[in-house]
Amino acid sequence: MGFESRGRNPRFGGVSTSNYRVRRATLDDIGQLTVFWEAMQYPTQDLARRVTEFQVAEGADGKLLGGAGLQIAERQGLVHSEAFGDFALAEQLRPLLWDRLHAVATNHGLLRIWTQEQAPFWSHCGLVKADAEALQKLPVLWRGPSSGWLTLKLRDDVEMVMSLDKEFALFMQSEKQRTERVFHQARMLKTIVTLIAVAALIAVAAWGVSVFLRNPHLLPR
Repeated sequence: MGFESRGRNPRFGGVSTSNYRVRRATLDDIGQLTVFWEAMQYPTQDLARRVTEFQVAEGADGKLLGGAGLQIAERQGLVHSEAFGDFALAEQLRPLLWDRLHAVATNHGLLRIWTQEQAPFWSHCGLVKADAEALQKLPVLWRGPSSGWLTLKLRDDVEMVMSLDKEFALFMQSEKQRTERVFHQARMLKTIVTLIAVAALIAVAAWGVSVFLRNPHLLPR
């Protein structure tokens, strides 16, 4: 499904005098997109096979104006291969494409978005330069000698959080069992000490009785 934008975009302040529709690309768009890709010297054959990764913007007359792809790997998204028929419209179209790409990423439950697009817009819409810690999360598919990564964390890795919660639960269970063993040992020790004390008391009493029985004159008269 697409949507139309009229007038000023409230998030980015872009001004538009026309109506634009942003939607998912179809096989019918390959011809027009190929023209854009060739102008940017992108690998057109590879991108054509992945055309459904793209979100495209079209004018009121249905003419394609530009687009950008979102490749998904390891529950993360890569914004790539943005191209426009007229880059004079890029400032107006990028916010619309980004809204759409962000929505798609959210709907797919992605954890993080990445891009190597160089336009200042991408660092103005929430993506930041990836530090060493973030780069450790970069999917293997996109790793290489390239640099200049921007990234945006969308949500925590639920599986990792659940794993940590599980580990903590196991730790707490282990600690509970250890504590129960300590208390059990303490109770056993207390019982043993009590039995020893009782046995000693009985021994002393028996010794006293035997002494008096052998020496009845010791009893007071």
